[in-house]
Amino acid sequence: MGTHYDGTDDEVLALDAYIKLMRCTSVLTAQLQRSLKERGLTVSQLGVLEALHHLGPMCQRDVGRKLLLSGGNITTVVNNLEKRGLVRRVRGQEDRRYVQLQLTDDGMAFIADLFPGHAERIAGLMGGLDADELQQFGELARKLGRSIEDAG
Repeated sequence: MGTHYDGTDDEVLALDAYIKLMRCTSVLTAQLQRSLKERGLTVSQLGVLEALHHLGPMCQRDVGRKLLLSGGNITTVVNNLEKRGLVRRVRGQEDRRYVQLQLTDDGMAFIADLFPGHAERIAGLMGGLDADELQQFGELARKLGRSIEDAG
């Protein structure tokens, strides 16, 4: 179901697309959250582990920006991962405000074990689209995201 708003054609079209995008995102996220919960993770915690796994050690602020998390939220996420022994914070020698995040050995093993199954679940959930549609969807999502960032 789309919008019932009686606006301009452009407004109705944009609202309808927005509603579909948000519903799709909600359903996809709910499915992924169930499997992550079994491993004791939130989507944000997985995002931090995945970023560090694939990109290497990073400044905490940069990880927060990459995942679109506020300063307070990234701190809470990292605190919880640190308590589990999956990440560690390393303060800068010259500037103690600089905090680099690193995976611990346990964190590296944990994400290396978890991520292939997570990627497989995503591929299965996205299986309603063929390869060309996934490519087009990715390009459209990037284009929309960038135009929103540029306008903001």
